[in-house]
Amino acid sequence: MSLRRLVPPAACLLAAPLFAQTPAPKPAAPPTTASVLAATTAADWRPLDPENTLYMEVAGGRVVIELAPAFAPNHAANVRALVREGFFDGLSINRVQDNYVVQWGDPDGDDEAKARPVKNGKKALAAEFDRSAEGLPFTKNPDGDVYAPEAGWSGGFPAARDPKAGRAWMTHCYGVLGAGRGNTADSGGGAELFVVIGHAPRHLDRNITAFGRVVKGIDRLSSLPRGTGTMGFHEQAAQRVSITSIKLAADVSEAQREKLEVLRTESDAFRALIEARRHRREDWFLDPVGKVELCNVPLPVREAKRER
Repeated sequence: MSLRRLVPPAACLLAAPLFAQTPAPKPAAPPTTASVLAATTAADWRPLDPENTLYMEVAGGRVVIELAPAFAPNHAANVRALVREGFFDGLSINRVQDNYVVQWGDPDGDDEAKARPVKNGKKALAAEFDRSAEGLPFTKNPDGDVYAPEAGWSGGFPAARDPKAGRAWMTHCYGVLGAGRGNTADSGGGAELFVVIGHAPRHLDRNITAFGRVVKGIDRLSSLPRGTGTMGFHEQAAQRVSITSIKLAADVSEAQREKLEVLRTESDAFRALIEARRHRREDWFLDPVGKVELCNVPLPVREAKRER
């Protein structure tokens, strides 16, 4: 007898669905920088404060700098006063040191006979290298830090803190703004400013007052010709880049303001961004890394979305 006759054809048809496999659901795509930012909501972003936003106009265009009064209130207030009296207008970028900083101010500042006078602001202040950590929002980097007991982000700025000492400070990541000074702590105040354009010089932390960061236009500073003198200073006046003006956004008409907003570093979206930067899951990466340094986490800025 044929074995096929032991199982009626109809029975085979009835039994077939018992062995059908339901397709397994595709696993969710792992988060990446792009996917985290795409999933943000309006509440995850904040606008720039016009009273703490500088517009630096140079030949290449506008550089937008956000001040951080939470870390250095006196320096922020002094720079606002200097800007409002027009102190920086017509001065110059005097130093461009490769992989380090761009620095600007009065090239004749050390010559009392030639130095530009200060009207309402001050040329020197007591240092604000750090501040009390109490009450300061802080999103901690889980991977630790070489230069501080803890590193992370606060109010949209890279920061570090010492929980035992109860102190916190801004860190010198790419694009951070600082106040130049001489050998004494109280010899700076904001009349001479610099921006980091190289690998994070964290050795400057708590040695210089850091109190802001460039949020747009850093390329207009980082691409400038390097100075040929010691420490990147320009040796000839003709090599210096003129500063047309520096103004506060609050003093510029609404139509001329930059409509920018920054990702809140205290948000769940930013925490997700940290994880996406720690574990690189983009197709290009063969090694997902699993760790990230403080200055390698971007602080996103975007054009504000228009209301409809």
